[in-house]
Amino acid sequence: MGCTAAQLCFRSDSLSSFGRLGASKQSFPGCFLSLDKSSESGGRAPREQDLLLAAAYVSDAQYNRNIPFETSPQAIRLYYFYNHWTMQAATYFFICIDLSLALFEEPALFPLPFLATSIVEVLCLTAFLGRLVHFAKVTPQMVFWKDTKNICIMLTIVLTLIDLIVYGSLEAVNIRSVRWSRALRPVFLINFPESRQIRRAFRSIRNTLPDILYVFLLFLFSVLMFSLMALKLFGDRGLKTVEGSPYFTNILDIAFELYVLVTTANSPDVMMPAYDFNGWYSLYFITYIIINTYVFLSVFLAVVYNNYRKHLKNEIRKLAYLKRHKMIEAFNLLKVQVGTEFVVKEAQWRRLAKVVAPDISSSHLELLLRVSDEGQKGHVDKMNFLRLADLLNIQVVTINIKRHPLEAWMPRVYQSSASLLVQRMVRHRVFVWVYDVIILVNAIFIALDERNPFISYAEWLFLSLYIIEILLKLYTYEPRSYFGRRQFWNWFDVLIIIAALVATVANTTIQSARKYSSQQILDIVLILRILRLLRVIVSIERFRVIVTTLINIGPAMLTFGGLVLVVYYVFAIIGMEAFHSKVQFFDPNFTAPDALVCGNPALKDSAFARNRYCKNNFNDLASAFILLMELTVVNQWHVLAGGFALVTHQAAKLYFVGFHIVVVILIVNIFIAFILEAFFVAYSLEKSEVETAIEKKIQELGVGIQEEAVQDGKLVDNMDTRDSGFSEDDGDNKRKALKGLYFRIASKKYRTVDALLQQMFESEIAPEDEGPPLDEILNFSPSDICPKNPSFENSA
Repeated sequence: MGCTAAQLCFRSDSLSSFGRLGASKQSFPGCFLSLDKSSESGGRAPREQDLLLAAAYVSDAQYNRNIPFETSPQAIRLYYFYNHWTMQAATYFFICIDLSLALFEEPALFPLPFLATSIVEVLCLTAFLGRLVHFAKVTPQMVFWKDTKNICIMLTIVLTLIDLIVYGSLEAVNIRSVRWSRALRPVFLINFPESRQIRRAFRSIRNTLPDILYVFLLFLFSVLMFSLMALKLFGDRGLKTVEGSPYFTNILDIAFELYVLVTTANSPDVMMPAYDFNGWYSLYFITYIIINTYVFLSVFLAVVYNNYRKHLKNEIRKLAYLKRHKMIEAFNLLKVQVGTEFVVKEAQWRRLAKVVAPDISSSHLELLLRVSDEGQKGHVDKMNFLRLADLLNIQVVTINIKRHPLEAWMPRVYQSSASLLVQRMVRHRVFVWVYDVIILVNAIFIALDERNPFISYAEWLFLSLYIIEILLKLYTYEPRSYFGRRQFWNWFDVLIIIAALVATVANTTIQSARKYSSQQILDIVLILRILRLLRVIVSIERFRVIVTTLINIGPAMLTFGGLVLVVYYVFAIIGMEAFHSKVQFFDPNFTAPDALVCGNPALKDSAFARNRYCKNNFNDLASAFILLMELTVVNQWHVLAGGFALVTHQAAKLYFVGFHIVVVILIVNIFIAFILEAFFVAYSLEKSEVETAIEKKIQELGVGIQEEAVQDGKLVDNMDTRDSGFSEDDGDNKRKALKGLYFRIASKKYRTVDALLQQMFESEIAPEDEGPPLDEILNFSPSDICPKNPSFENSA
């Protein structure tokens, strides 16, 4: 869950306004809180076991986990241990080790003996088995054995062990065999509970396949129809390609060339023999490109996007209802009756929150309690309790505002009229604009000839101006706030300027002492100068919006990165087994005849050899990944496919066509669909109900600060005067008064798209809606959310 567009803070010395002062009071560092201790009346107090179980439910709701677990005390403790970050990190560590073994196995980038790699793989399999046994101890047996993920992991472990034994036995008698189980290694990455995001992406592909299949079959039918036309039009004309081979005389070759033409990789080469023979034949290729490249590929994207969006909403709906179901279970464990309604006592609510989030600060907890117990009745009702997981997902950052050291050392000078004038100038927006113009002018000078003495002297002028800017900001803003942990651009500015100054001085010193310039240092200086242009991004609002959206979709882009990694890994292993050593790379200075044909006579006079594509091979995992990346770009991919078909068999082209279908047509289109949906959501979604509640509570306390107030150390100077109680005229007194501890809600730019989408659907669920039963939630289908008889209104 993210946070409000306006970053909000509350003052430590205002926390005493958090409600009535009870008899028992508790002090916290830097602040004073009042804690009202109400009596535990109205029902039996929940047991410690119930508290731990309720905390497990809330934690699952907070992190969107959907793991059925036993509710016995031992199982709950095991479940906590199962979800501990160290266990998850260890699982990912062994997954990375297992996947990286392909770098050390034949064909290897860094060869190691088979015994060494097999021992490491057995250790990884042991870790996976231990993780699976741990999961079995937590989950009900019936659920465990019905879960296909667990069956896949166990089956993969058994098959890998069988392959290791068979391969090792044959290797002992010098018989080479295929390590086919290596292609199964991504199964561990996909099927462990920690990888639910990657599984969701695979489910999107699986759910999209039935709908896209009909479009793809129609597309193949179109390609075959045009292939038959090409065979009849050009097959008997006696035309030749540039290489001298017959032109369009084999139906399979024609179909492959026309499929490649859809990707435009062989355009206009494939058309030229026919076009040279008769200009009217160009109409055939133009018609083919319009129908198959522009129409069918656009339909592919439309179908993929439509189905992705439909299934994504179904996934998010399921997550939202599961989350509410878990929170209701937690409430039922802790509820007591007060009057006519069931509630959770304040003391129990505090203990629950501390168990779920042990590191939460007392002042942060107090704020969340005041949001949940708005009437300060000493208990939390059901509607407010259901928001606890969302409240805990809102990050609160502590900001410690202190006096400027110069104000303490020489107060009269620092508070003089001249000093205050300088500070006002630095805080003014015009100061930022002036330096933006200086950066742009500097960019023009960077593009000019460095050897010109005037340009060289101008660089010293720009460096001096940047140093003056930093010194003025350090004079105006408290240094520890200016260099805070989240002040990325301040650190960036200072480090870039210092590095550029050191590199420029070093280069000038060497040039004057030895009469020459160090090229390496000069390159560093030039790069550092260019990096300074990135500062303009912060100053332009439109740039910030784009960067914010990219940050929002960043975590989910990593999910698709994992998806691509899985597909690349499987295709790389298959390619290494099928094509390794078929193509060899030789040093460019090597003049042997084999170097001209990439070590394989079958490539003689081929486009693959003429273009010197010898380094594009499957001789190790790294080379295979680079080759697959080139295939994803699709430029010249038919040349690569043709080369490997020449050194093996023409059927090898099916490998490359299959990769193009899976990655370029399917995964890339789903990625585009995701980017479109992410941008729509990021631009249109407003604040959530929980964020609005927190904002309202802080504003009620009269201590709200807008987002601009925490940029570049301006926290004190941009305080909203309506909320702070200060007038416009006493700015200096305001800065003196506002010293101490603050808490800022993290910016909404750190929200993930999954959280945004879930928030979008949760806003459609009524607060009193407890949702359908658990079995029905788990069996949701996209058709459940689609109208049976769609009208124009509900379709829109």
